[in-house]
Amino acid sequence: MARVLMYCTAACPYCQSAERLLARKGVSDIERVRVDLEPARRAEMMQKGGRRTVPQLWIGARHVGGCDELHALERAGELDALLKNNDASCRAEPDKMRDA
Repeated sequence: MARVLMYCTAACPYCQSAERLLARKGVSDIERVRVDLEPARRAEMMQKGGRRTVPQLWIGARHVGGCDELHALERAGELDALLKNNDASCRAEPDKMRDA
């Protein structure tokens, strides 16, 4: 299973929706970066993904975007293949993620 990185906050309903979809897909290991607890990480998220809103998701080395984009991948039938890709390069190492 590909690595999943999610920048999120505790009270965000879109973050929770994204987590529920990923759980239905069998993803149990989501690397969460709580930008509400670590505000400096929001700047990191914006630098890597170009967006300010949460959630921001990476699957493998691919920046998926937010909750809407994640659900769009599911509707298009593309999410399963993306999750099955065993790209180990997606550990939350900012330099590798930024270059992807």
